[in-house]
Amino acid sequence: MSDLQGPADEAGLSDTIRAAHAAGQPVEIAGGGSRKALGRPVQAERTLSTSALSGIELYEPGALCLVARAGTPLQVIEETLGTENQRLAFEPMDHRALLGTADAEPTIGGVVACGVSGPRRIQAGACRDSLIGVRFVNGRGDIVKNGGRVMKNVTGYDLVKLMCGTYGTLGILTEVSFKLLPQPETEATIVVEELDDVSAVKAMSASLGSPFDITGAAHIPAEIDGAAAKTLIRIEGFETSISYRSSKLTELLSPIGETHVLAASDSRAAWRDVRDCRFFADDERAVWRVSVKPTDGPDFVAALRRTEDVLAYFDWGGGLIWISVADKGDAAAAVMRTHTARLGGHATLVRASPQTRMQVAVFEPEPPMVAQLTAGIRQSFDPGGILNPGRMGH
Repeated sequence: MSDLQGPADEAGLSDTIRAAHAAGQPVEIAGGGSRKALGRPVQAERTLSTSALSGIELYEPGALCLVARAGTPLQVIEETLGTENQRLAFEPMDHRALLGTADAEPTIGGVVACGVSGPRRIQAGACRDSLIGVRFVNGRGDIVKNGGRVMKNVTGYDLVKLMCGTYGTLGILTEVSFKLLPQPETEATIVVEELDDVSAVKAMSASLGSPFDITGAAHIPAEIDGAAAKTLIRIEGFETSISYRSSKLTELLSPIGETHVLAASDSRAAWRDVRDCRFFADDERAVWRVSVKPTDGPDFVAALRRTEDVLAYFDWGGGLIWISVADKGDAAAAVMRTHTARLGGHATLVRASPQTRMQVAVFEPEPPMVAQLTAGIRQSFDPGGILNPGRMGH
């Protein structure tokens, strides 16, 4: 596979894709390359990088608004926002440890293309909820803009939401716009020790149902890191508020289990591990990301453990389960899909060998009517099927 350095401007990218469309030449779209292993292996001989489309084009701290070119490194975005004590609300996951791409540089366009969110989603929403504008080049080479500085929607589609999580199969992002949030003064995490999965979900649900503005709720069973099981409840804000809410949450959770509080630096380290799935970074097993109702999470894991050797931990109050299991191709996927179908959930294969990723439906299979709609949208945006062909299984 040859690499094709992308043009440094949108017009040049448009010309490149128009020529590829005319020639019927598929291309793999990549930003910094840190998430290239997500989805199925792309069926293309050339890789087109968007890393040259870099730079912050507009930052208005007073308006809590940022516009950046898609190839801008995420680190540059976060450092710039940090100078004004602001941040991206949705806490994007860094996949590098999990996928073994430490030398790659995540880009803001890659975050949007893969729809990446982190533990704060339960309080601040997903990536698409903070995204207010996009510019992209579709599979014909047309330049399309929606939202953001334009503030005008194309009839029939909310393209801002549509482009988030489509893995470069509908268009190549060139510019993204976000609404921002202030950076809190500090944070703390209340830890409830040695709970089983069912009790942990009850503790997380009680916390999320309290008036204390929880920004993270996760459970790490004992087998994950060899230490005692721990249930993590995060709060953020002003120091005086943190002190008050920590006390109240300790009162709420103490009847469930023994508690202690992690101060800011230890809290940030704990949530980095949760966010980035670092618990599974050093093995070669397959990793699945499963979404179910929080109350169904313990049942899902227990059923899976009856037939599989699994490690699992919970985020999003129990609604998101990260699972490490032997990479057994179709056999493991069939078991996973059986349990998600039973509970009305869905599962995504995040990490596996290229062979398994080619065999298995990496994303949850769509019902026939939804699949038909998806195919129609893809035909409209990329009629030649040249953008990241195969990555989402189409």
